[in-house]
Amino acid sequence: MRERERPMSSQPFGTRLRAAMTERGPLCVGIDPHAHLLAAWGLPDDPDGLASFTYGVVDALAEQVAVFKPQSAFFERFGSAGIAVLEQATIRLREAGALVIIDAKRGDIGSTMSGYASAYLSEKAPLACDALTVSPYLGFGSLQPAIDEAREAGAGLFVLALTSNPEGPQFQSARTAAGPTVAGAVLDGLRELNADADDLGSFGAVVGATIQPTDENLDIRGPLLAPGLGAQGATPASLSKVFGTAVRNVVPSSSREILGAGPNPTALREAAARSNDAFRTVLGY
Repeated sequence: MRERERPMSSQPFGTRLRAAMTERGPLCVGIDPHAHLLAAWGLPDDPDGLASFTYGVVDALAEQVAVFKPQSAFFERFGSAGIAVLEQATIRLREAGALVIIDAKRGDIGSTMSGYASAYLSEKAPLACDALTVSPYLGFGSLQPAIDEAREAGAGLFVLALTSNPEGPQFQSARTAAGPTVAGAVLDGLRELNADADDLGSFGAVVGATIQPTDENLDIRGPLLAPGLGAQGATPASLSKVFGTAVRNVVPSSSREILGAGPNPTALREAAARSNDAFRTVLGY
């Protein structure tokens, strides 16, 4: 397996993200090795099957797609062998010029949050990625160690804000003591972090593509990671309704609709190209 220290990014994540989406299209491919997807590819539900599946996606799409979002849980379930696959996939994708968002939704306080930040965002870390999903529900200020590490490494964060799961509004729509909703407070915090960005900041929000149009201000001067497209019901055409004037900053994420075309590499590339073309039209790339 390849191991090397990767140099610190010379440009902030937001700048690199905009450039990658402009060059390759806005599509983000989620790498979600569900047991049923492994079976559909004719692979065993074990570390060898995981590796064959993941590297099959990487080899087919790494030089075509701008952004990948591996879901850490589906690698963690195989223990150290699964984490090794995630590590190598991340290295291979970045070497091919793609950006990697590890979807781990980490959230804690103090030194523990610093540990998570170092594990995923420090360029000296084996799992170093371009951006990490994080949870703000211990307070937006609890994310400060990750914010600091991201700035130091030229990396980014995607903070849970308006998720599409039915339980989400119980917390996200609740009002804070200061008046705005919890989701609104998260979006305000991100907007402040991105205030000095020339175009696209490095601190983004996770906003489900399947939510109803919202009164929240989604113009945070940063990227909006939008899961829920394809198999989960959202379509490219629905993005404008949800995101309004901020739609150009959307990073549309699709997994099963793309991965279900495998294991044939040509079929994977064709599925990704179809989705990318549809998103280019809607988002203006």
